[in-house]
Amino acid sequence: MIPEHPHSAGARAARLHAALAAAFPGAEVTVRDDSHHHAGHSGARPGGETHYAVRVVWAGFQGQSRVARQRAVNATLAGEFAGGLHALAIEARAPGEG
Repeated sequence: MIPEHPHSAGARAARLHAALAAAFPGAEVTVRDDSHHHAGHSGARPGGETHYAVRVVWAGFQGQSRVARQRAVNATLAGEFAGGLHALAIEARAPGEG
């Protein structure tokens, strides 16, 4: 589970949060930078901002499969992958889902 704070510090975290909030209006969006856990691994860069976890709780996900939800989040953030985002853990749920 992603911590309570709404987003991590950093330019990429702010962009991820803004993009998800715009794509999923009214959603509860949380972004966490996990890059420090991957230092020295493939895709990790000095300065971090390469590995993230996001949580999106949005009413529009009701009735959608897990795959459809993850595809929607990935499509929203495609530009970030092109710009250096290496890994993204996604938790996408409808309100009331555990």
